Amino acid sequence: MASYGTTTLRPTTSSPSPTISRDDESEESTRKYLNSFHITCPFNIPSTPESAAVRIIKNLAKFSLYYAIFVWTVLFITLIPQRKVSLILLVAMTEVTVLYFLLLRALPNSVVLHRIIDKRVVLFLLFTITSVELILTDAFIHLFATLSATIPIILLHAVLTKRDEVFVNEEGRGAGELVPLVEERVSDAEPVNLV
Repeated sequence: MASYGTTTLRPTTSSPSPTISRDDESEESTRKYLNSFHITCPFNIPSTPESAAVRIIKNLAKFSLYYAIFVWTVLFITLIPQRKVSLILLVAMTEVTVLYFLLLRALPNSVVLHRIIDKRVVLFLLFTITSVELILTDAFIHLFATLSATIPIILLHAVLTKRDEVFVNEEGRGAGELVPLVEERVSDAEPVNLV
């Protein structure tokens, strides 16, 4: 008769294998894990006003897209209940900006787009046009309230955020004031960045 789905275990005549305590293995692996990873906070207070200014400039350059999206989102939310025309104009200027960036990406070798016309100038012009449109549609209170609420948050983030491009080891070796987010020690002499 066939035995469907059942398994038969046959006893072996070989000697039993030595047992290793599972507690010792897990404790040893936990100890290795804790010794190999160091998690640090990506925020700290700068030591001097000069380092704070440098950090603001570098972080504004690094996170500028995220800051712009943050301001745009808050402005969009404040315009939803009352200012429908201003909202449509804001979305239209956003589309123009997106099309400009798509054009930049589609033509990477264009001398006119990349060297003659600076991206910052175009973005400043688009910001100015958008601001004028919002002022003309009586949404300037929303614009100024949004800017006055979001700019302090952005500056606070820019001051407190450490960039992770320059590293300092725990022993004080290395350049700069910044520490990697996650670091694994391959040996006692040299840490390796995992981020």
